[in-house]
Amino acid sequence: MILDRRFSLLFSSVILLFIILACCRSGFNQEEIVSLKSSQSDEEFISEKIALGKQLFFDKRLSRTNTISCASCHVPAFAFTDRKIVSEGVEGRKTTRNAPSLLNAKFLKTFMFDAHINSLEQQVIVPIQEHQEMDMKMGELIQKLKSIPAYAEAAKKYYGREFDPFVLTRSISSFERTLISMNSRFDQYTKGQKSMLTKDEVKGFKLFAEKLYCTQCHPVGHFTTFNAENNGLYFDYGLDKGRFRIFNDTSDIGKFKVPSLRNIELTYPYMHDGSLATLEDVLSHYEKGGKGHLNQNKIIQPFKLSAKEKKQLILFLKSLTDTSYMADYRPK
Repeated sequence: MILDRRFSLLFSSVILLFIILACCRSGFNQEEIVSLKSSQSDEEFISEKIALGKQLFFDKRLSRTNTISCASCHVPAFAFTDRKIVSEGVEGRKTTRNAPSLLNAKFLKTFMFDAHINSLEQQVIVPIQEHQEMDMKMGELIQKLKSIPAYAEAAKKYYGREFDPFVLTRSISSFERTLISMNSRFDQYTKGQKSMLTKDEVKGFKLFAEKLYCTQCHPVGHFTTFNAENNGLYFDYGLDKGRFRIFNDTSDIGKFKVPSLRNIELTYPYMHDGSLATLEDVLSHYEKGGKGHLNQNKIIQPFKLSAKEKKQLILFLKSLTDTSYMADYRPK
């Protein structure tokens, strides 16, 4: 049964109210969480806020057991993924999904595989409070972090307030917006440096853009439409039905947000559940035309490529790798 629009709006309101109530206990003003506006100019102390966010991102004290940080599931060397089938939280608890890359997060229109969270600030709260991930109640976390002198002092100096969820979410999201990876060899090729790609890589791009339907979901630029789609990964999606779990709309069964293909060479295993280990596996899935789920995107149809064409297509995908961001994470 499809729930009507009124219930969907009510569900979204309940989620927002839950976040507000959880945060208000620690001094988070309701108007501020709704409007997402800072009490100071966003440009004021911006570099210091980014540095604070980076410190918090790598701080395992954000988890209940002091063993898991944001960086545990978003490792810089792996394009801010963790290369696990599904991520692991406190006490070895398994999540249900593969960790997506955080690179270029500033360009995303929605967050999470269900494409239902509208800002990085709101997204920050989810893994912290999720039982399978960091398992930390927001009120307890804020008391824990504000007792740390460096954090308390930074909050007062850079935000003009005590350390609270506002400071936490704004700092981490400010840091995440600096994670840019848009200078791959392919990018340089499109800017006129034609020597940056080999002949096989160029042929792979032509296959990607002209012979196949890849650009329908992964258009050149960000290589994602930012939308949630059913790519026919399963005929029966079992317990994880994707965006369906947000609005209980049967037309959303099997729909997950289309990931960017940037740095795809580094972000294996693939799909929302990490079920495909290699790029060859991914190509094989699409070559067969998907599993034929009722909601499968109609553009996904079987195709046939030669062994050489498959190699060329994968070579092109690897030309989307850009690790220039790693300059900030290599040992000095």
